[in-house]
Amino acid sequence: MNPSASLSPTSGAADPSAAAVELLLPIQGMTCASCVRRVEKRLQAVPGVLGAEVNLAMERASVRTEPGLPLDALRAAVTGAGFQVPSQSLQLAVKGMSCASCVGRVERALQKVPGVLNAEVNLATETAAVTTLGGVSPALLVAAIHKAGYEGSLPLDENETGAPAPVPWAHTGWPVVVAALLSAPLVLPMAGLLMGRHWMLDGLWQWLLATPVQFWLGARFYRAGWAALKDRSGNMDLLVALGTSAAYGLSVYGLLAAGPHAPLYFESSAAVITLVLLGKWLEARARRQTLGALAALKALRPDTARVRRDGQELDLPLAQLRLGDLLVVRPGERLPADGRISEGQSLVDESMISGESLPMARGPGDRVVGGSVNGEGLLLVSVSALGAESTLSRIVRLVEQAQARKAPIQRLVDQVSAVFVPVVLVVAVLTWLAWGVLQGDWSQALIHAVAVLVIACPCALGLATPAAIMVGTGVAARHGLLIKDAEALEQARAVTTVVFDKTGTLTEGRPHLQTLRPFHGMDEAHALQLAAALQQGSEHPLGRAVRAAAEARALPPLAAQGTRAVAGRGIEAQVEGRDLMLGSARWLVAEGVAPDWLAPQAAGAHAEGMTVSWLAQRRAGEAPLPLALLAFGDRIKPSAVAAVQQLRDMGLRTVMLTGDNQAAATTVAHWLGLDDVQAELMPEDKAQRVADLRAGGAHVAMVGDGINDAPALAAADVGMAMGSGTDVAMETAGITLMHGDPLLVAQAIGISRATVRKIRQNLFWAFVYNLLGIPLAALGLLSPVVAGAAMALSSVSVLGNALLLKRWKPVPLAGATSANAHPQAPLSDPHS
Repeated sequence: MNPSASLSPTSGAADPSAAAVELLLPIQGMTCASCVRRVEKRLQAVPGVLGAEVNLAMERASVRTEPGLPLDALRAAVTGAGFQVPSQSLQLAVKGMSCASCVGRVERALQKVPGVLNAEVNLATETAAVTTLGGVSPALLVAAIHKAGYEGSLPLDENETGAPAPVPWAHTGWPVVVAALLSAPLVLPMAGLLMGRHWMLDGLWQWLLATPVQFWLGARFYRAGWAALKDRSGNMDLLVALGTSAAYGLSVYGLLAAGPHAPLYFESSAAVITLVLLGKWLEARARRQTLGALAALKALRPDTARVRRDGQELDLPLAQLRLGDLLVVRPGERLPADGRISEGQSLVDESMISGESLPMARGPGDRVVGGSVNGEGLLLVSVSALGAESTLSRIVRLVEQAQARKAPIQRLVDQVSAVFVPVVLVVAVLTWLAWGVLQGDWSQALIHAVAVLVIACPCALGLATPAAIMVGTGVAARHGLLIKDAEALEQARAVTTVVFDKTGTLTEGRPHLQTLRPFHGMDEAHALQLAAALQQGSEHPLGRAVRAAAEARALPPLAAQGTRAVAGRGIEAQVEGRDLMLGSARWLVAEGVAPDWLAPQAAGAHAEGMTVSWLAQRRAGEAPLPLALLAFGDRIKPSAVAAVQQLRDMGLRTVMLTGDNQAAATTVAHWLGLDDVQAELMPEDKAQRVADLRAGGAHVAMVGDGINDAPALAAADVGMAMGSGTDVAMETAGITLMHGDPLLVAQAIGISRATVRKIRQNLFWAFVYNLLGIPLAALGLLSPVVAGAAMALSSVSVLGNALLLKRWKPVPLAGATSANAHPQAPLSDPHS
């Protein structure tokens, strides 16, 4: 297969009516929303392309095509827009081949993977050389080899393990620092002119300082502007290149023609480039933060897996796993892949998927998810899903797809620029021709035309968004809010529905002993002492909850001997000469306790979604004697009631989506007064519910704290993550609530509204200066000196307006309940 060969659907069918092919196309060179729009437009114009969506953060396009579309057509479309499609070469080991027929089967299997340009298999060396587009995952190639009936493997690529790619120098922030240092001696003397002081540098020094800013640090604007011109479109980069070149060129002309004391505009060109570079750096920084979510998700997978094959245990890279392999997972280890338990019982922490704060008992036949943590027992797990089909990979894909949405503010600026650029050029040319023809002084006509370009230079336009973002995010940070990018700012102001996760967001995210009910004459305090003695030294969440309850009541500790953990069931020991056991009802029933007696005692706790454990005493020749019921549940955060009330006072609808059981979710929703609740949801279900709300016209903010919330956070109009939660949630969300306090949700919406208001005011003033200044310059009423001053004044006004945002303070909302009105309210008794 060569680079011009056709794509085939993953099923291998060649029928034109077959399902569409999904292809990830890597793209290099994009810098802004305008670039994204150009690439999408080019790709969608290719015959056979059904849809194309470009993700600027991931630097790739998701393209849906009809089967049989040549890859070269897609590459040509991207190249025609001024960007590049990189390729990569991979060496895979292939075992199990015995003849040329095997080689052919492996090559055909590899060539059916969308994005493969060429595949050559060497039988002698048992290797496959594969050339692919950069967006093809090596795991897909290994899976294709396995599907063909052979064993394929390759060393894990560094980026597959979650290691961050090196950051280009242009994105580190140093260009902004260097540009600011070079521009400062040019710009600061302007303040002296306002006080009647002449602090300007000699013209030669101005030229020496401005030149590297213009042609070294500003080279990116020339490259991007030229690419836009070739594509017959306009963007912000072209505006910057034209305006700064006009100011710089006129200054050089004045320096050569009239000497160092001629009117010069070097400070204008240098300041524009510095300020726009700052905006570009803020945008690139936000994009890198979105990639951190995906890296953190991938890092949940172990690099290797312990596999039992032919009676031997082998440590293998994940790429060498096969369906049906038997994984050996020891206590405390992460599961390397999805599967079903073949042998063993344990408690498995699946909070990354379900959001449930308590580990779940799992035994033979139960499904377990890669990335979850095994508790106390040895498990043998049969692999049921690999690579792109795993639950964790599906979460990664959901986050990637949702993050492909674009920031509307930046899109608006680029759309205006696309119209503004040709208009400015036409006005400048007409100005030059009109003055030249009417007065015959073509030199003076050129000065008027340059004044048009100088006044049109988008200094204030480039400063409008980043200035407000810098001030707004600084103010937000002082109030415990981390706002990541302009999209989050704009989207939060329009929120109509706030969706909450439960565990760790509205609740504390850890179990507490809510109810202790003694039986058969046992004293409540004594029962708690006995249970705490059994749990001494235990790191299990329920064990910590029991000890915490005993410590809170200042009960003296009792000694336990012969403590033994029973995997998946509980713990037993001798305390005060009694043989005691503390564990599940299933354990007691297995030991002979009548289930008809246990069930009614625990019915109330189960109805409220609590986890129940039983303290019992073993008796010779008889069934154990139940001594006490211990019910555990999560607690609502002290400020959650007030947080929900504030949102309701703002006229917002509140919804809870959780992976926890229906009973626990209903109890929390009733206590907080939420408008709606949906429980027992998987991560993809949460994301779908959020998408359904948006499709119904709601503007959705999702508030969560866990890995399982990441797809929903990315799918919402704006994601808000608890600072006390996982790194994945915080990287995915546009806003982080640093103290993990739900009261900050209303404050985040408030500061977002104020910041977006400033951005829009800034954009208004920036455009007003241009709309008023361009006609005046064209009529000869503004010299380039005045045009440069007006341009600088527009920047000052925009910056000053943004700085007013520092006065923002959260406004207390009438009717909001005190944050501490119901401290530590237990779920078991809404009226306590």
